[in-house]
Amino acid sequence: MLALKGAAIFGQSGGPSSVINSSALGCIETALKNENITKVYAMEHGIVGMLNDRIYDMTQEDAAELRLMLHTPSSIFGSCRYKLKDDDVEPDDYRRILEIFKKYDIRYFFYNGGNDSMDTCNKISKYMQKVGYECRVMGIPKTIDNDLAGTDHCPGYGSAAKYIAVSMGEIYHDANVYNSGMVIVVEIMGRNAGWLTAAASLADINSHGPDLIYLPEVPFDMQSFLDEVELIYERKHNCIVAVSEGIMDKDGKYISEYGSDMAATKDAFGHAQMGGLAATLARYIKNRTGAKTRAIELSLLQRCAAHCASQTDIDEAYMAGRRAVEAAVEGITDKMVGFECSRIDGNYKCDTKLFDLKVVANAEKKVPREWINEEGNGILAPFVDYALPLIQGFPEIPEEKGMPRYAKLKKIYAK
Repeated sequence: MLALKGAAIFGQSGGPSSVINSSALGCIETALKNENITKVYAMEHGIVGMLNDRIYDMTQEDAAELRLMLHTPSSIFGSCRYKLKDDDVEPDDYRRILEIFKKYDIRYFFYNGGNDSMDTCNKISKYMQKVGYECRVMGIPKTIDNDLAGTDHCPGYGSAAKYIAVSMGEIYHDANVYNSGMVIVVEIMGRNAGWLTAAASLADINSHGPDLIYLPEVPFDMQSFLDEVELIYERKHNCIVAVSEGIMDKDGKYISEYGSDMAATKDAFGHAQMGGLAATLARYIKNRTGAKTRAIELSLLQRCAAHCASQTDIDEAYMAGRRAVEAAVEGITDKMVGFECSRIDGNYKCDTKLFDLKVVANAEKKVPREWINEEGNGILAPFVDYALPLIQGFPEIPEEKGMPRYAKLKKIYAK
């Protein structure tokens, strides 16, 4: 196959993570070094930047400053939640994207995101094929929710899981300071998949995890929940609960809606807005038991805590970005870079594997039911065996005056 010469463009979409810029760095550094890639660009706010011709010229950045992206949290180029409709429904968006591709001679398109971002990749690729414009499209996975189909796990998950496990251990020690009892409810991200909340169980390794853990994979029953909390509180005079923001009752209603109508609000992709669950459950517990309660919502800290990132996660995120460029230059398109891993006798090995975009797009991977206890309020050993290798290692973060030194890019617009 003849080498495809042309420019490459990279974009970030959806919710950020503490290692998403590690993937960006892997992609951009590899592209800058490749002789077939004539120019390297980045979209401002993902596909929205493409549509608005807000494109950064990455050849104008200093290499040393780019390297600092390895430990810089969140989406350095900005993100978006813009859903591309089918080209026969909204053809103007696709015509505009093709116009921008031609303007900058873009022949390599890399998009870093979750389920909906892979759908965007798939739609753009199919349109370019339909109109006969040669362009290689590669998805780079990113989601702390860890719910992308196919891949063993997603970049971003290991660091978020580590932060949650560490935080749960710290909460346990704080909760046991006084001789007065308390019930603590910790709300953890995860709309429809409980991978993040399950990570709370990892606190048991060197500290003490929550007494009860509830995932959206199992229907939530309020009466059973209150009975379980009351039983533990009467026995221990303390109780710590980890609960996924997306838990639902048997009728499919979000429990967070019991206390507010926030979940009725939808984003551009039709996703319910989460939040407020811990406070709702804390009120129910207080009314039932009379105990002092505290509601904790980890919120954005779960996805931006670069100081508590997993070195394994950083390394794998970079590897995913690098492999996306390598595969595209080799002539591969319509794929997402994922991971294929083995965990044998305590030895962990991770390799990249390419997955069809049409398989990944808009599919969700859930925590296996057999990794959750029969009662639906705890996590079993197979999950720990799966997740433990992903949280290994603390990074050595560059510092300046006692604070982390994050990347400060010039962000010069392309002409």
